Amino acid sequence: MNVIDSCWRTKPNWASNRRALADCAVGFGKNAAGGKNGDMYMVTDPSDNPGNPKRGTLRYGAIQTAPLWITFARDMVITLKNELMVNSYKTIDGRGAKVEIANGPCITIQGVTNIIIHGISMHDCKPGNSGTVRDTPTHAGRRRGSDGDAISIFSASNIWIDHCYLARAADGLIDVIHGSTAITISNNYFTQHDKVMLFGHNDNNVEDKAMKVTVAFNHFGPGLIERMPRVRLGYAHVANNRYTGWLMYAIGGSANPTIFSEGNYFMAPNRPDSKQVTKREVKKGWSNWKWRSSKDKFLNGAYFIPSGYGSCAPYYTKSQSFPVADGSRVPALTADAGPLRCSSYSSKC
Repeated sequence: MNVIDSCWRTKPNWASNRRALADCAVGFGKNAAGGKNGDMYMVTDPSDNPGNPKRGTLRYGAIQTAPLWITFARDMVITLKNELMVNSYKTIDGRGAKVEIANGPCITIQGVTNIIIHGISMHDCKPGNSGTVRDTPTHAGRRRGSDGDAISIFSASNIWIDHCYLARAADGLIDVIHGSTAITISNNYFTQHDKVMLFGHNDNNVEDKAMKVTVAFNHFGPGLIERMPRVRLGYAHVANNRYTGWLMYAIGGSANPTIFSEGNYFMAPNRPDSKQVTKREVKKGWSNWKWRSSKDKFLNGAYFIPSGYGSCAPYYTKSQSFPVADGSRVPALTADAGPLRCSSYSSKC
């Protein structure tokens, strides 16, 4: 197991001590507390009402003001009628059930902090419509309509997305924009999508210079085209991820971001014009951008073009830091990417 999983999966009492998961994040999202200090809330009803959610539904728990650790009573497919607005200090924990958010709008994390999403499948996400969406028990506002991202992180901080399955959204799978920072995206399985992850709203959105994201132990599976991730202005530490091909490129960016690719496993596609891991979204002026590769494993002709001078190190605090293995070890470290088959009735997860 990688360092995140070994923190909690080896404990036989994980199901009776779910909140211990909150201590297992690494990287920039290490301090994402989620609902660690709150009550447990169980989702029993897969229905959805964006303006007036019922007790027992996912939306009712997600909008509460107090911290909550949200679990699921059974397997369920939740088809949201509009984007799900998640309030601060929430954990959405799918362990012990097969939970899908699918075939409708998906998750928006906007203007909030301390969110953990673990063990959820999000696929076939659709754009949201203009309409009333409740984001707290006392406030329901009119939304203009979401883009169709699986997860949109907007002006938010201390976020951890772990062991999820993401595929086939109308827009991106994960967008991190408008000054969002202190984020870890780990142990997820991505597949069947074009524009996978976008970090930074646009080249002129200077608030994204403060953005720091850790991308670790993910499996970028078949059917992906680009943006794993695409970074603007901010910093991304991309470590110990498995790339099972791409159509255009794996890691890209614009507007002078800093990218440290460390210990990844890059299997290039068979197309002779798609071997390069990297893509700068400019024709010139990128030679000073800090893009560095260390301990990466390149297969089937894959190659990384570095640039810039000086250190690309993430400068983690002691609690954020984690050992990054050589890229040759990544297939084992990412073998369990995506939602785990956990049983609440046994110690196995």
